[in-house]
Amino acid sequence: MLPLIDDIKKVVTFKTSRSGGKGGQNVNKVSSKVELLFNIDDASFFTEEEKNRLKETLASRLDNEGILHIVSQEDRSQLLNKQRAILKLNDLLKSGLKVQKERKATKIPKAVKEKRLVNKALLAQKKEGRKKPNWD
Repeated sequence: MLPLIDDIKKVVTFKTSRSGGKGGQNVNKVSSKVELLFNIDDASFFTEEEKNRLKETLASRLDNEGILHIVSQEDRSQLLNKQRAILKLNDLLKSGLKVQKERKATKIPKAVKEKRLVNKALLAQKKEGRKKPNWD
């Protein structure tokens, strides 16, 4: 089950730094870029099974210590970037916890196989009619 955003805020750590992009002279003074750090092991609202599933599905996004890094620098405002980072984390957690259905193998119906063979024979017959006669 997905935790509430208030519960997530208690566990995450934020780092801020100066961001590039638009903003004019303001860019050089204000730290609006936000990096969110989330340690899956510290999240008490997940069960061990959910933690393992998250570590498995988000393995490519975790660093050596098992910390998930999310960066947001789209807005000029640090507050808006924090909110965006939390929403990104929420989406990642939602997709990481989703259990995929197991695929069931199905057979190709007999009618479909027969139709393919009939079409194949018609095409072969059409191409055979295009050949020049061999007068040897």
